[in-house]
Amino acid sequence: MDARRICAIAPVIPVLVVEDVSRAKPLAEALVSGGLSVLEVTLRSDAALDAIHEMSQVAGAVVGAGTLLDPEDVAPVIQAGAQFGVSPGSTDELLDACEGQSLPMLPGVSSVSEIMRLRSRGYNMLKFFPAEAAGGIPMLKSVAGPMPQISFCPTGGILAETAKNYLALPNVKCVGGSWITPTDLVQNARWSEIQALATAAASLA
Repeated sequence: MDARRICAIAPVIPVLVVEDVSRAKPLAEALVSGGLSVLEVTLRSDAALDAIHEMSQVAGAVVGAGTLLDPEDVAPVIQAGAQFGVSPGSTDELLDACEGQSLPMLPGVSSVSEIMRLRSRGYNMLKFFPAEAAGGIPMLKSVAGPMPQISFCPTGGILAETAKNYLALPNVKCVGGSWITPTDLVQNARWSEIQALATAAASLA
């Protein structure tokens, strides 16, 4: 499954920082039950690889690894069960590593030159990051004219109240966000409340 198909599955990709691996599986189950089956587990904690492994066992979950920065990150996340990768930006070395191991990639961009560089390399589904700080909706509207074939998953600063405005853009397939999994709900295992937030996010499609 390529990145474009993955991004078309659900309107919101939860961006997850999992600190406690015991929370990983029930968290994934709550999100998938709520209608958000594509999950990004960021490599921002020591538990990240184990969390990817646990979440990838959940029926219906499509689990990816976020915050890929170096070529050396690629093999471990694939071994853990990641089905796609996400990066805040991109380097040729990182893209080479992902392509070499057939890991679908959602590379981050924040400028027109970066979009054009990735377009020339064959990428047409990109992460727009940090979305709000990099120009938000006006930026995405501006690049739609000259490059209508490029689609985006805006991530960074997007909230439940603003997500629908991004999703209304023709060049936005989905958005990434962390509002679906507040830290206190995860820490206190309030899975039904997280499921309800996921259901609300899924309804934005």
